[in-house]
Amino acid sequence: VQLQASGGGLVQAGGSLRLSCAASGRSFSRDTVAWFRQGPGKEREFVAAIWRSTSNTYYSDSVRGRFAISRDNAIGLVYLQMNSLKPEDTAVYYCATDARLILSSIAMARMYNYWGQGTQVTVSS
Repeated sequence: VQLQASGGGLVQAGGSLRLSCAASGRSFSRDTVAWFRQGPGKEREFVAAIWRSTSNTYYSDSVRGRFAISRDNAIGLVYLQMNSLKPEDTAVYYCATDARLILSSIAMARMYNYWGQGTQVTVSS
């Protein structure tokens, strides 16, 4: 499966963006899909995930209450709605998926074998 992330851009603090992740090659409607981000000089960190074919969602503490992950299986997209953006949210955002992921590994980047190319989000103060 190939993933394509899009929707990044430049936004002022307090603003919103919606990222999209599309799959090609095969459907990922039954697989866990996650968003990670990597800021300048930082390690890649977990942001949010939606578990397999359920609507169960998981978030890092830093984005919980501000970001929302969702999926539209009819059109094969996973979204990350980002509200109340802060300068510290500035990063390259990646979507990732893996059909074999177990729940206890959902926040571990090394457990995902399929990644999108990343989309830059820049939040100005």
